[in-house]
Amino acid sequence: MAKLIQIKEQPDDSDRQAILDQLDIYNESMGAVYDPKAFAVLIKDPGSGQTTGGLWARGYYDWVYIELIFVPKELRGRKIGARLVRSAERWALRSGCVGVWLDTFEFQAPAFYQSLGYETFGHLSNYPRGSRRYFLRKEFPESECRGRSIVPTDVV
Repeated sequence: MAKLIQIKEQPDDSDRQAILDQLDIYNESMGAVYDPKAFAVLIKDPGSGQTTGGLWARGYYDWVYIELIFVPKELRGRKIGARLVRSAERWALRSGCVGVWLDTFEFQAPAFYQSLGYETFGHLSNYPRGSRRYFLRKEFPESECRGRSIVPTDVV
């Protein structure tokens, strides 16, 4: 019996979860246990306590992936972005990760990450059209990340 292949333009979370569950089962059968640990380093407005920016990341497969980072315009130039990234790096090291990786657009901050020791390991041309999307990583020395496991910690 043939299975139906369907494009669904508005998939819901249950569709994603169905795919992820099967992928997890396969990956675990190959010895790659997927157990992501999300964490955030937040910028809070001192008056309201509202989150106005920060960094969102996940630690898994012995790496940290920085998914999102945003510093409000009025706080830029104060090394807050560097503090956010360094906090994620400390979390990664405490958790035994071997490095941190991220992606950024040409019109965002590739030079900023390079100034923090990140190296470009790939890019997509014309993403968005006329620009590039860069993939960067920073690997830690082996002596700094041995024998630990990923556990949430307060890094700020």
